[in-house]
Order: sequence, then C-alpha cells, then structure tokens
Amino acid sequence: MGTLTDPIPGARRSEVGGLVVDEVPAGAGRVKRVIYPPGWRWSTSMPEVTGTSSCRHVHVGLVVQGTMVVRFDDGCEVTFAAPSAVVIEPGHDGWVAGDEPVVLVQVDAGSDTVERLDLAALHHTCDPGRQPA
Repeated sequence: MGTLTDPIPGARRSEVGGLVVDEVPAGAGRVKRVIYPPGWRWSTSMPEVTGTSSCRHVHVGLVVQGTMVVRFDDGCEVTFAAPSAVVIEPGHDGWVAGDEPVVLVQVDAGSDTVERLDLAALHHTCDPGRQPA
C-alpha cells in the first residue's frame, strides 16, 4: 500500500514554488493533491511565481495530513489540522505548521472555481464563530 505522498498513477505531476502537485482531470474541473513541505510559506515561496502579494486562488478540499495556518488579507487567521475540510477564499497567506508535510486534496475548476462553486471572491470577515468549512 502506498503513502499519501506517493505519485498518483495517471496524474500530471508538476512542481511550483516548492510544492508538488498531482492533477487529474474531472469533467469541467480537476482533482489535485498538493504536498506542502515543512517550512513552506506562500509569502516567501510564491510571490515571484504569481506576481501577487497574496494567494488569489480559492481552495476547496480536505487536509489529509499535517497542519496549515492561513492568514487572510483582512487579518483573520485559521488553522486547519488533518483531517479538516477547507474552503479558503482568495486573498491569503498560508504556511505549514510543524515538521510534517501538509497534504491537501482539492477540487477546482481553474480560474472559474469561485463562480462555479458560488463562493465569495474574497474573505470578508473574521467572525469568531466562523467554523472552517
């Protein structure tokens, strides 16, 4: 039996900004497994890749290993420890907490994810009662 980080048969594998991404087409969308290594942080690894000061993508999926901290542009900070379902709106920094890689399995529709899933285009509030989706 394989591990959560073994290559996925039939997936397209790429590496970007220190991340390993396995991607499989799924209808009009795709299923992705993203591996974030210990010490990884969006704000130190990705701005040169994306040309933006924070992540402008939405992430919908499940953290199946590790712990990820996300700080939105509005200052709200949320911690996702496996197993955690996640809905992370655009406009955030994120980093791996601890010494274990984070493995995120996510579903998206590329640049149309916000519209197709009817999600907020930006994070708007840090409601203390907000539960991670």
